[in-house]
Amino acid sequence: MTLQRREFIAALGAAAVLPLAARAQQRTVPVVGFLDVGAGETNRVLAFLKGLSETGFIEGQNVAIEYRFTHGQFDRLPAMAADLVGRRVAVIVTPASIAAALAAKAATATIPIVFSTGIDPVQAGLVASLNRPGSNVTGVLTMNNEIGAKRLGLLHELLPSATQFAVLVNQTNPVVADAIAGDLKVAASDLKVQLEIFRAGTNRDIDAVLGSFVQKRLDALLVAPDGLFVVRRPQILTLAARHAIPVMFATREDVEAGGLMMYGSSITDVFRLSGIYTGRILKGEKPADLPVMRSTRFEFLINLQTAKTLGIDIPPTLLALADEVIE
Repeated sequence: MTLQRREFIAALGAAAVLPLAARAQQRTVPVVGFLDVGAGETNRVLAFLKGLSETGFIEGQNVAIEYRFTHGQFDRLPAMAADLVGRRVAVIVTPASIAAALAAKAATATIPIVFSTGIDPVQAGLVASLNRPGSNVTGVLTMNNEIGAKRLGLLHELLPSATQFAVLVNQTNPVVADAIAGDLKVAASDLKVQLEIFRAGTNRDIDAVLGSFVQKRLDALLVAPDGLFVVRRPQILTLAARHAIPVMFATREDVEAGGLMMYGSSITDVFRLSGIYTGRILKGEKPADLPVMRSTRFEFLINLQTAKTLGIDIPPTLLALADEVIE
């Protein structure tokens, strides 16, 4: 017991007052539900907490957080969302996953929800419009799933003689998978290259896909931005290295871990923006009045060591475009 608390009890003249006061204080601390399809990557959680702190909320001081991670198992989302609703959290955050956002929306029409997604949230049925969401849902639009054409273009610039490309999408996340596959088919047609769609949902599927990639003698692979592939990153990188497959990813962590290239939204900035909107809602703003934000910070990284291992010379034009080159 601290000196301050002892003085407080003495001043009131009743030792029983402390537990009551403590319980009352706990009830004033809002609880945020954090529903993530990943595995709780430290840099992403810290970015979210940074955004919260920018609005004056510090975990463990004036806000509590209930974390729920599916580790790439999308079928766990409805139960986890229902659990958070049952705990009467003040806000539910569903970072970097349209599937998590839809599960949360299906679970509650009253608790505010803050999403971040690369899929158009209007088409997905999350909000009425970007400027006026109109319900209990708002968030951040990353455009990460809509820039597949840019990724394919960069990969084609790296390998100008390549004609056979493939994309790996998560078959258990069909909304995102179908959108990415559709955009890339158009981009491949414009570039006059062939594109094969590989769908995977388990470790065994990923093994089979990369084995098939080699058998078909395809030139390069794009990995779609998806929580499943974040969790399966070590497996994908190991198989890509074993089979000498050039792979374009969507997040910085992939390239830092040994992937060849990435282009996409800064995922840490997306999580930070989600934290800011969460804090604003905790302060009393309504999701219906908060326009969906657009993340405008993009990153292009190249891993030169991986390129050297694959025997690929990076063109000077790509090196000049890169925000960061990992030696």
